[in-house]
Amino acid sequence: MKQSLTIDRLKRMAIFAHVVEAGSMSAAARELDMTTSAVSQQIRQLEAETGLVLLHRSTRRLNTTEAGQVYYEDCAAMLLAAQAAEQRLSDLRDEPRGELRIAFPVGFSAHLAAALTPLLRAHPRLSLRLFAEDRRADLIAERIDLAIRVGTLADSTLVARRLTEWRHLLVAGAAFARERGLPQAPADLARFPVLNLSVSHQAEFIELQRPGAPAQRVRVNGPVVGNSFIALRQLMLQGAGIMRMPAPDAAPLIAAGRAVQVLPGWSMPPLGVYGVTVRRDAQPAKVRLAIAALRAYLETTC
Repeated sequence: MKQSLTIDRLKRMAIFAHVVEAGSMSAAARELDMTTSAVSQQIRQLEAETGLVLLHRSTRRLNTTEAGQVYYEDCAAMLLAAQAAEQRLSDLRDEPRGELRIAFPVGFSAHLAAALTPLLRAHPRLSLRLFAEDRRADLIAERIDLAIRVGTLADSTLVARRLTEWRHLLVAGAAFARERGLPQAPADLARFPVLNLSVSHQAEFIELQRPGAPAQRVRVNGPVVGNSFIALRQLMLQGAGIMRMPAPDAAPLIAAGRAVQVLPGWSMPPLGVYGVTVRRDAQPAKVRLAIAALRAYLETTC
C-alpha cells in the first residue's frame, strides 16, 4: 500500500541527499548543524520506512547501494525544486516582474499612465492589467494587486496607504460662466446646477472655508448624478453646471480658458488619494515599486 509522504519523511529525504553529497555522516552533520548520531538515526529510520538498504557503510567510506543511488537522484531533484521555488519567490520579492493588476477610477487614467510608464520602461519583465472603472472592485474576488481610491474610505479589512492629498476646486465651463454668471458667495451655490459625482442619489453637500470666516456647508442640487468623472467633466465643459474637480485636473482646463474657477477665495477640504491592498506585509516588488512610483508622481502634481 502506497504511503503518503509526511513532513518528517521529506526531512529525512533531504538529510539523505546531503549525506550522499557530503560523502559522510559527520560532514553532512556539520552542514546541517546536527550531531552525527542524529543524522545516522534519520538515515536508519529512512531505510526502515523504505524497506531497503540505501547506504553501504565502512570505516573509510560511504557509498550508495543501487537502490540508494536511484533514491538519491530523486531526493536531490526534490531539493533542487525547493531551491528553485525559493529563488522564484525571492525574484518576485526583489524584482518587479509578472502581471500587476491595478483597479482605479476612470478619471485617474492619465495620472496612472504618467506614473507607471517609467516603471514599465525600467523593468521589461513587468506587465500591467488595468481595470479602469468607477465602481469599487472586489480586490480578493478579482485578484487585484493594487487599487487606487480617492476620498473617504469605508471601514474594511483592506490596507490603505496614503499617496497624497488633492486640493479640489469648483469649476464651470467658460460658456456657462458667461451666460449664467457665477456664485459670489457659498450660499449662492444652492441656486446653481451642480453636477454630483456619486455612486448614489443622496444629496450632496459642499463644505467651503477661508481664513477669518466661519466654514460654510451648502446643500447643492443639479440635473446630473453620475459615477463617471469623465462624463461629468464633459457635461461641465458643455455648460451643464458647476463641478467639483481635483486641482491637477482642473488647472489645465482653467489655463486653456475652457473652464473658470468658482468662488476662488474659498477652499474645500482636500481629499486623500490612497493605494489599497489586501495585505500590509509580504508585498511583492511589483506592488511596492508601483506604490512608490505613484506617490512620487502625485507629489509633483499637488
